[in-house]
Amino acid sequence: MLTQAKTHNLNIQLIREEFPILQTKVRDKTPLVYLDNAATTQKPRAVIESINRFYSEQNGTVRRGVYFLSEQATASFEEARQTIANFINAPKSSEIIFTKGCTESINLVAQCFGAAFLQENDEVIISALEHHANIVPWQMACAQRKAKLKVISINQNGEIDLENFESLLTERVKIVAVSHISNALGSINPIKEIIQKAHKFNIPVLIDGAQAVPHCKIDVQDLDCDFYAFSGHKVYGPTGIGVLYGKTKYLEKMPPYQGGGDMIETVTFEKTTYAPLPAKFEAGTPAIAEAIGLAVAMNYLQTIGLDKIEIYEKQLLNYATDKMQEIPELKIIGNACQKASLISFVLEGVHPHDIGTILDQEFGIAVRAGHHCAQPVMKFFKVPATTRASFSFYNTYTEIDSLIAGIKHILEVFK
Repeated sequence: MLTQAKTHNLNIQLIREEFPILQTKVRDKTPLVYLDNAATTQKPRAVIESINRFYSEQNGTVRRGVYFLSEQATASFEEARQTIANFINAPKSSEIIFTKGCTESINLVAQCFGAAFLQENDEVIISALEHHANIVPWQMACAQRKAKLKVISINQNGEIDLENFESLLTERVKIVAVSHISNALGSINPIKEIIQKAHKFNIPVLIDGAQAVPHCKIDVQDLDCDFYAFSGHKVYGPTGIGVLYGKTKYLEKMPPYQGGGDMIETVTFEKTTYAPLPAKFEAGTPAIAEAIGLAVAMNYLQTIGLDKIEIYEKQLLNYATDKMQEIPELKIIGNACQKASLISFVLEGVHPHDIGTILDQEFGIAVRAGHHCAQPVMKFFKVPATTRASFSFYNTYTEIDSLIAGIKHILEVFK
C-alpha cells in the first residue's frame, strides 16, 4: 500500500520518522494511531527544532530593541511573515496579520470590519456548515450593530445550496463568511464561485481556511477573497499562532480592536494615531517563536509538495470510505461530492464517546468524538454527535485497517 503512495514520490515511512510523536506507545503498550488531524496536526522535527533554536540563540523582543538579539529576532519574525505571504500568494506581506489562531482572526474581522462597515438592519451571511468560531463572532457583531445574520442552507450530502445563497444576496449584505472545508463533514465548499457571486454585489468575503491550508494549495489572489483565516497548529506548526490575510483596502479602513504597545504611531492623552499595517492589528509582544515555527512548517510542506499531499490524502480517504461502507451498522455523515480527508460517522446503538474511548484504550487510536464545535450541523443531520477520523499524509493504509478492525470489535462488544 505504501507503493501506491510512492508513485507520487512520497516515502511515507521516511516522513513518519520526521514526526517524533508518532513513535509513541499509548499507555506504554500500543503504537499510536493518530487520526485527529482536523483538530490539530503533529509537528515535524524541523518545527520543534526551530522553536528550540529561537529560544537558545535569538530570543529578544521584535521591532523595539536596538541590540543584536532584537535585530535577529525581528529579521526572523518578518521573514516568517514573508514566507507565509508567499505560501498563500498574498500580494504583500503587510497584508498578513499574526493572531493567536483562526478563531482570533475571525473575531478580529467581525469586530473591526463590523465597527467600520456594519450598521443597523445590515446583513451578514454565513453557512449552515460553519464551525462555532465562524458563527458566534458574527452573532456578537450583529447584536452590537443591530444587524441580521442570514444562513445559507445545505443539502443532505452536506453541500452548500448555491441557489439559496444567491437568493440571500442583496444590497443590505455587508460581508459573507464561509468555511473553505467543513471541519465536521469534510465538505469542500465552492468558495471561488461563492466569492464571484458575492463580488457581483460588491460584497467582501471572508474564508475560514483552518481545514484547507494543510491539505491543498491556497492562492488568495486567484480566489480573490477579501479575508482568509487559518491556524498554525492545524498546518503542522505550533499552537498559539494564527494568520489573517486581508486586502489592504479593508484593513486600512478597519479600526484596531486591541490597543497597546507597537500598534501605535503616536500617543498623547488627547489622541492616539495607529501604526501602518500590519502592526496596527498586532498589539503587544507577538508569538515570535511560534510565527517562526509556522514558517518552517510551511517550508516543510512545500518541500514535500502540497500537490502530492493532496493526492495521497485523497487515496487514504477513498480507501477508508470503501472500508467503512462495507460495515452495515456504520453510517457516514456527510457525503459531499468534493471532500477533504476526514470521515464523520455513527454506529448503530453505540455512542460516539464510547467509540472514541474504546479505540483509544484498546487500540491506541486517537479520533474525535462529539459535536466538533458544529452543533447546527449535528442538529441538521439529527445526530447528537459523531465520531470523526481525519487523515494526514503521515497516516498509512495499515492505520486505517486498524481503525476498521477497532470499529468491528466495538460492534461485537455492544452486540
